[in-house]
Amino acid sequence: MGNSASSFHFRDYQPRRLEVIDTTLREGSQTSLLHDHYKYFFNLDDKLEILRALIIYGVKFIELFAPIVSSKEKEDFQALKAARNSLITQKGYTFLLAHVRCAPADIQAAVDAGFDGLNFYIGTSRTARQASHGLDLKEIAERAGRLMEEVRRSYPHLILRFSGEDAFRTPLEDLFRVYDRIVPFVDRLGTPDTVGVATPPLTALRLQALRERYPTMEFEGHFHNDRGFSLVNSLEAVRSGMRYLNTTVLGIGERSGITSLTALLFNLFIEKEYDLLEGYHLRGSYPLNVMLADKLKLLVPSSEPVSLTNRTHTAGVHQKAVLADPSAYEAHPLDHFGVTESEILLGPLSGWNMVHYYLKEIKGFMVDEAEAKAVAAAFKERIYHLEVSQSPADLLVSLAENDFGLTRLSAPEAFRNTIVQNMGTRTEQET
Repeated sequence: MGNSASSFHFRDYQPRRLEVIDTTLREGSQTSLLHDHYKYFFNLDDKLEILRALIIYGVKFIELFAPIVSSKEKEDFQALKAARNSLITQKGYTFLLAHVRCAPADIQAAVDAGFDGLNFYIGTSRTARQASHGLDLKEIAERAGRLMEEVRRSYPHLILRFSGEDAFRTPLEDLFRVYDRIVPFVDRLGTPDTVGVATPPLTALRLQALRERYPTMEFEGHFHNDRGFSLVNSLEAVRSGMRYLNTTVLGIGERSGITSLTALLFNLFIEKEYDLLEGYHLRGSYPLNVMLADKLKLLVPSSEPVSLTNRTHTAGVHQKAVLADPSAYEAHPLDHFGVTESEILLGPLSGWNMVHYYLKEIKGFMVDEAEAKAVAAAFKERIYHLEVSQSPADLLVSLAENDFGLTRLSAPEAFRNTIVQNMGTRTEQET
């Protein structure tokens, strides 16, 4: 592998069995979550941190906006490219791809900026054609075909991908009509489920049909989550032999977003598809999720498998079992993905076992089971009237000391609070 940006090209790269094309800095920038706290966009510091984190995680393809989108995107790209170049010796080459329309101005701006590849798109479904550019299929095929041919001839080193936008609402015969003209000039054909209408069976059938028609072509999936199917569709695509998948960190994106990077790799690990995980730093998954969540002023969402929430327990029956054996309610090896702790939250559903454990093992009270049951009963009565400034843990300790007169084991002040557990309210620092 070359060790400088000028000496390495895509033709020198041997693709892995699964190549994530992460688009957090493009698709992810379209999330409405940025607006919830009046942020609106990722600033350059955000972008640099996200880019470096993705490269260190093992992502080899990163999609960005074309420079023509704005002068800020154009300016920021040069800093992002410099950051990429600074990591080449340490982490190998990562390709920066521009998301471009089939328009000469988009192409020239991306080429002049120094992108490694161009991800072309144009709407091919009836809805996309009528609402967007107004071209019919014959015009799309001819215009895009001539453009791809010219770009391939002029810039043979560039990675070229072409996607019929809204491909899953485009009849196969229409998609073939366009792709037949494009195939000789591109490295990949995209199959974007732009509005999230695909299902796993349809994904498998569509990919089978494309592979039969274009047996030597690589395909790229982009699955939106409008029906909640983005992850399962991506997994089905991988099973069906798709090598390239679009993701974002936390699955953020337009509307309900797309496939989550860490959720995809986590599920492949669970399914023992270890050969698909080559080169990805799986233990960095949770820190990656936390980093992006922090930029959005969120906790890692509970819907994200690689999260502390997925190892957090509030029900008393669960808490009792987890204290004895965490695997009772933690079936998956999240420690391999950077979630190295479990969290048990005191609350109205906690049972006496949890109260006993917390008072005795964490706070050092001398308490037997009968006393713990009595304290637990009082705790359940009082917690529904908890003051805003008081945590469940504060209430429990207060009950133990003031209402039940329990005493603590004597310990030097320096060691009294060395055991730290979050047994009350969650904090925003999921680290």
